[in-house]
Amino acid sequence: MSQTARLDVTLDSFWVRVRSCIPDLPEAMPEAWAFGATPEHADDLLALVLAGTKTGTASALWDIEADDESVPEVGELSIILDGRGRPRALIETTAIDIVPFCEVTAEHAHSEGEGDRTQAAWREIHERFWQEHGRRGFAPEMPVVCERFRLLFDVEDEGCVSVSGDESQGTSR
Repeated sequence: MSQTARLDVTLDSFWVRVRSCIPDLPEAMPEAWAFGATPEHADDLLALVLAGTKTGTASALWDIEADDESVPEVGELSIILDGRGRPRALIETTAIDIVPFCEVTAEHAHSEGEGDRTQAAWREIHERFWQEHGRRGFAPEMPVVCERFRLLFDVEDEGCVSVSGDESQGTSR
């Protein structure tokens, strides 16, 4: 069996488990993706999500457009993969703001859970990331898609996380 076929079976099995826990979810499986640009980064950021520390993420709009993807939308579900491509969590987007890099708020920086969670640390981490991995590099005025999310399912807990209320104010791709 090819690696792609194994991932498809694993994703199908994961989606069946999630839907048995949260039956109101749509039948169609959402997109599956991993945070970051390396397996280690994916695992580190996933750990922050599972711990409830990371409730936000940021993407360069330039990269989304270059990859011919669509901007995430409120209510959109995503399966989050670990660094080995295994499904580990389900998140739901709760808010989207597109702002220039230099206008990303301290609140959003804190929601991403990285470093010391300050705006200065966020800027340093993300400027370096987009310089190294961005399709068009980095610019202080580049448009950034700031996404907030809530965790709906954590495979490590073999179950659901609270799905009531909007957790976007305290804890986010």
